[in-house]
Amino acid sequence: MAIKIEMPKLSDTMEEGVIAKWNVQEGDKVESGDIIAEVETDKATMEVEVFDAGTILKILAEEGDAVPLGEPMAIVGEEDEDISELLESIGDSSSKEESGDKEEAAAAEEASDDEEYDPIFNELEEDKTSGSGNGRIKASPLARKIAEDKGIKLSNVKGSGPEGRIIKRDIEEYEPAAAPSVAPVVASREDEEIRISQMRKTIARRLAESKFTSPHFYETIDIDVDALFEARAKVNEVSEQKISFNDIIVKACSQALRKHPDVNSSWLEKENKIVKHGDVHVAVAVAIDEGLMTPVIRNTDQKGLQQISAETRELADLARNRKLQPEQMEGSTFTVSNLGMFGIEEFTAIINPPNACILAVGAIRDEAVVKDGEVVPGKRMKVTLSSDHRIVDGVVAAKFLNTLKGMLENPLSILL
Repeated sequence: MAIKIEMPKLSDTMEEGVIAKWNVQEGDKVESGDIIAEVETDKATMEVEVFDAGTILKILAEEGDAVPLGEPMAIVGEEDEDISELLESIGDSSSKEESGDKEEAAAAEEASDDEEYDPIFNELEEDKTSGSGNGRIKASPLARKIAEDKGIKLSNVKGSGPEGRIIKRDIEEYEPAAAPSVAPVVASREDEEIRISQMRKTIARRLAESKFTSPHFYETIDIDVDALFEARAKVNEVSEQKISFNDIIVKACSQALRKHPDVNSSWLEKENKIVKHGDVHVAVAVAIDEGLMTPVIRNTDQKGLQQISAETRELADLARNRKLQPEQMEGSTFTVSNLGMFGIEEFTAIINPPNACILAVGAIRDEAVVKDGEVVPGKRMKVTLSSDHRIVDGVVAAKFLNTLKGMLENPLSILL
């Protein structure tokens, strides 16, 4: 008996999936457990397996199509099985929805075009467009709206409706007279339309919720990183793999979070409580083509620099190749976002919910500084802490930043 393969729920926040790749074609035989497709969710590209053996009788969605949760993707059954009734039932439900939408839109358009002419409204419009109130332009509200959107002056359009009234068709068919050429013709370039990926949709939704739900405030501190430069150079002389400045910053943040548990907290609105996390799990923002992913280094405070460095590299590679699993991006208690490698000296970041804070790390810059009463060359770095004011107060954020500053200016303290 033929059955539908429906879009499964591959993540806890998934509402639809995009077919990234089909691994089968119509007519292929499959066994239970075979991976038939790769689906792009709001978090990662996941594999979809089939649970019933049989033949792929029909593929209902093409690569690149978005399929809502629970909607059919394909049909599997016995070879040469008649699936016309099953296809008809799928088609009926979708066609009814489409026809309902079209009828509603048509009714709205007809109602708009049939609205009576309002002499006051049109006279006021004539005052705006022609600078005089002596004449009236008769136009339906819908035609007037379309003309406004297209930048068409109603006074230039000849109406074909009753008493010369301008209707929707007149605006759509209007062709302005060619203006005399007074400058060289410049070639027009086409716009590029880019499909919004499931990941980009989720990033947009989560960041909008964070920005407009969590009352953000920002504090910036300037750090002397001369000693940090020297410490990193010495560590890399004996380290099997190179330690980055970001690895040291992540480690320092994890140690500072131990001293300031309020910063290592989450606001849980539905549960009506604040959770101060016992563990320290630091997320590191990784840039990919579609935005930012935030893989999590767990128990960061209990790991050494080499382990933090190795995990960060591995997770970053998985992120760039879209191979991160949902559990590798969940459970963070704090986030570090570093744009220093792009020359950005200072910026503010949006909190990664449900974290209380996120640290924005700027570039290390060379500048003249005063030490022991003398002007000498030095290296400085600005970091900005974005905090959720529902959890973290200004003084708490300031104390955390000063602890972090002390650690980075005296790198040996990170190991204590």
